[in-house]
Amino acid sequence: MYDYCDSFFCFVFIKFQVQSNCTSSIFRPTLEECHRWKESFEKLLSSKYGLCAFTTFLVSEFSEENIAFYFACEDYRNTKCPAKLPAKAQKIYDEFIGSEAPREINIDHETRDITKANMLTPSSSCFDLAQHRIYMLMAKDCYPRFLRSPAYRDLVCQAKPSTKANKHPQQEKKV
Repeated sequence: MYDYCDSFFCFVFIKFQVQSNCTSSIFRPTLEECHRWKESFEKLLSSKYGLCAFTTFLVSEFSEENIAFYFACEDYRNTKCPAKLPAKAQKIYDEFIGSEAPREINIDHETRDITKANMLTPSSSCFDLAQHRIYMLMAKDCYPRFLRSPAYRDLVCQAKPSTKANKHPQQEKKV
């Protein structure tokens, strides 16, 4: 997976390049890659450009806290040093779950209460339920809307031709 912040800023630059009708193909996904994003939400998130595009879409819908929370949880779960877990857990809780959270995620009260209880003894799995709820929200709601969005359609239209597509016409000409 890619770092959320790096991917977000990467895509802002890419989007600017595409909107500016930049002819450089270095900063665009291939058409094949864009089509792979339609196969599954996981394939979208595992693609650097896909994650960037989806994050930008969430920013445009004022719901980027979902993807930020999801990747904060991934980073938290992968923390190697157990001594760092309490401080990291508190930071995530204060940012996304607490009553005064500046980027509060939309989870039900039961999930919020369970997560709050998990904060008493933070473990690498204390955000699992909340993270799962947000993942499902994005997969069932945001992801389908992204695939129907003008932003996705524009990316597909402006995508670089895949290398496979480039090879076939050359082969046909030789035959």
